[in-house]
Amino acid sequence: MEKKIAIISDIHGNYSALQAVCKEIDQDTTIEQIYCLGDLIGIGYETNKVLDLLLSRSDISFLMGNHDEAIVDILSGREPYSRKRERDHHVWIAAHIDHSFLSFLSELPVTLSAECNGKRLDFVHYHLDEEGNFLPVDYDPTVEKLDFLYRDSAADIICFGHHHVIHHFKTKKRLYLNPGSLGCFHKPLASYAILIIGDHGEINVTFKEVPYDNKEFLLGYSKLNVPGSDYILKVFHGNQPLHYQ
Repeated sequence: MEKKIAIISDIHGNYSALQAVCKEIDQDTTIEQIYCLGDLIGIGYETNKVLDLLLSRSDISFLMGNHDEAIVDILSGREPYSRKRERDHHVWIAAHIDHSFLSFLSELPVTLSAECNGKRLDFVHYHLDEEGNFLPVDYDPTVEKLDFLYRDSAADIICFGHHHVIHHFKTKKRLYLNPGSLGCFHKPLASYAILIIGDHGEINVTFKEVPYDNKEFLLGYSKLNVPGSDYILKVFHGNQPLHYQ
């Protein structure tokens, strides 16, 4: 029997986008599980609403992302990886989070694995070095680079996020898949992917974009004086609020 899963990543504190994607996923009763590849929070400011929605569901498996990790470090009294304006932003997010979520965030794993119809799937927020730290973003990925990074992996499919654009690489060894960022895009569209693995291990991937109303979310950055708002709105949301003026 074929297996169908949804893959989401990089929600980044965007509740409206997450709500739209969950609503669409729920319309397909054949989807058995959702895998969330990290960066649940950070960049966007709707931290508590996002975590409330995610934890209200029993069908999501979660990973730790670098923004999640930084905010956990701050809440735990450790120095985060982030510096300067990114650190200021993380400190602000940490100051506005409901501390009841700290236990959940602290226990997020860095990697997950699953078996579906004879295929092994490995999930990670982004590629890791030998010490388990996230590697810098490779803005020019190739099949050769990916196969080298995962040369010791037994996975047939590797799913990752972090780099906010879609990746769909197929090599002789495996499939590499990044569904794109659900919460950060230059248009009011929320991205995710559907992965179907057939009875005989055949693979079908569909990339989805869900339209949603992001006006109030984007205007909220300025209303709440979120640190780094100008940079965030430009780099992660394509300066969309300019359309509202």
